[in-house]
Amino acid sequence: MPARPFPHVLCAVLLALLGALLLVPSSADARADAPETTDAPVRLVIATAGLTWEDIDAESTPTLQCLADRAGVGAMNTTSTTVVSTKRQGLETLRTGYRGLAEEAPRTSGIPTPPTDQWQQLPVDVTSTDDPAAVEGALADGDLVELLAPSIPDHDDPARAEALTALDGTVAAALEDLGGCAAADLPRTLLVSVAATDPAHPEEVERTGAVASRTVGLQVAMDTGLSGQALTSGATKQTGVVVLTDVLATILDSHGASPEGLIPGQPFRGADHADPQQLAWDRSEAGRLVDAATLPALGSWLALGVVGLVIVLVPALARRPRFAAVGRALAAIAPLALPVGLCASLVPWWRAEHPTLALAGVVWGGCALLSVLVLGGPWRRSRFGPAGVSAALIAGIVLLESATGSRLQLSSPLGAQPISGGRFYGLSNHLFGLVLAAALMALLCLFTVVRSARARVVWTVGVGLVTAAVCVAPSMGADFGSSLATIPAFGLLALLVSGIRLRVWHVLALGAGGAAAVLGVSFLDWLRPPEDRTHLGRFIDELLSGELVSVVVRKLAQNVAMATGYWALALVLVLAVLASVAILLPGRIRWRRLAALDAAHPAAHRVRVALVVGAWVGYAVNDTGPVLVAAMLGVWLVLLPAILPDPERV
Repeated sequence: MPARPFPHVLCAVLLALLGALLLVPSSADARADAPETTDAPVRLVIATAGLTWEDIDAESTPTLQCLADRAGVGAMNTTSTTVVSTKRQGLETLRTGYRGLAEEAPRTSGIPTPPTDQWQQLPVDVTSTDDPAAVEGALADGDLVELLAPSIPDHDDPARAEALTALDGTVAAALEDLGGCAAADLPRTLLVSVAATDPAHPEEVERTGAVASRTVGLQVAMDTGLSGQALTSGATKQTGVVVLTDVLATILDSHGASPEGLIPGQPFRGADHADPQQLAWDRSEAGRLVDAATLPALGSWLALGVVGLVIVLVPALARRPRFAAVGRALAAIAPLALPVGLCASLVPWWRAEHPTLALAGVVWGGCALLSVLVLGGPWRRSRFGPAGVSAALIAGIVLLESATGSRLQLSSPLGAQPISGGRFYGLSNHLFGLVLAAALMALLCLFTVVRSARARVVWTVGVGLVTAAVCVAPSMGADFGSSLATIPAFGLLALLVSGIRLRVWHVLALGAGGAAAVLGVSFLDWLRPPEDRTHLGRFIDELLSGELVSVVVRKLAQNVAMATGYWALALVLVLAVLASVAILLPGRIRWRRLAALDAAHPAAHRVRVALVVGAWVGYAVNDTGPVLVAAMLGVWLVLLPAILPDPERV
């Protein structure tokens, strides 16, 4: 073997990545300052709809701008049980703390039916009015006032400017009798845009999700109790982003009241930032533009992988050494778009005149830099070197981003999307799929040169422990389902490469170990204050409240719904089943090149066994399992052909 430097250098790369993951601070420590809170009770809640941060400026909405200048501000997710949230849904969410209308929500949504008006837990009376002149009197009586302010129509509606003026005037009138927006003794006021739209016929939107010419985006949230701060909450753990369900938690907490039962939101908190309003605008604009820009930006680079696959899989081309070398190189660097896209918000591409081109430039620039590392090191002389280093970079960068607080992935391609509101931090299922697939591919490539059973076990256990630790740590990945798949996958691989004869009790022990680990970490997370808990600690809350069965049923139903409701994901699952059979039984289907790889490197088949087990266990224990399987399939679909022997050697 001419490439003896490969194992030493690849080991060094993997060790550096593992060391970096172990040494980086947690997400809580990575923040410069702990979020601030206030004891002032919320007295006035101004509710509108359709208001975004691009609507607010000193010239056209002076009162709103004044209020923003003296408030904590953030971009707010208002997703509901329909595609587009409506004001009717948002106003119910203010009262119940759950998204959408309980009476119309699907049974699998987890929304209590009938809904509970949590404002009844408050120690003060509540006055709801659309008359700004009634605000002062109600506040004087000690009430909490809910002011139903005018809504803002769609961007292409000619009445939009007039509606903004009307909203600004309503807020000005409500605050005028209180001394004005700049009054030093202004009671704590929340201004929230509770939905993306307020249609004339809300039942039609709630049924079909149809809003003409409307781009759904993040809405405005202000809290005068956290003046000059960027809003955050325990639900998002992201500076400058909150969720509509956090508003109820904020109101209850400010009055020292507790909800009846569990609610998903967490109180607003303030984080220091040089320009909170700019941050809120950035969050909103990036979230609005990222979906349309993702496919051109990532797809333009991933197309290199398609070219590479054609070359390495077509025998006539793969038999030509120069063509084959180019094909393997293109296949090795194509997946680098995934971690680069995840971290693309390092550059504010959304501020550019042509954001799609800017994002594509960020992706190509980052991929080009990583490609130099993948193709330029001494490992390039090994067939497995570039693919192994590429896989190690994919897994390492995704884990590192999560370990340092998930501060780059928000509104980035492949990252958490605050508009959808599924998750705001940590490892989503598609990211875990990338990590698991890439880590196992890196180990496969490493095992072609690390032949000692003991060394292989050490590497497998080491990579598995670091992956599991980052995935499940509340301050890092905070992913409940990942450990249920990580420990069995890496544990099984460690047994397979050790030479120990596999027993049934080994498999059962690995499954029990994964469950024990995640439950133990979840319990430790539950011991923290409620506002600091993640999904893990909240699972213990649900367990203690007797909601375990409903939670499991809801997640299983969502998993099945994704597979049956989206034809593309259903197709991916069918392909994944076929691919699982193919990579486990290459001899049976006469896949000679893969069978030749196994003949030369028997550990390759053992890695693929662990891969298939990890993929389908991950599918079973996660609510978006099809996405996880799709991510794993994508990584191996590109990298596996890059390491296959040439056709003439089979």
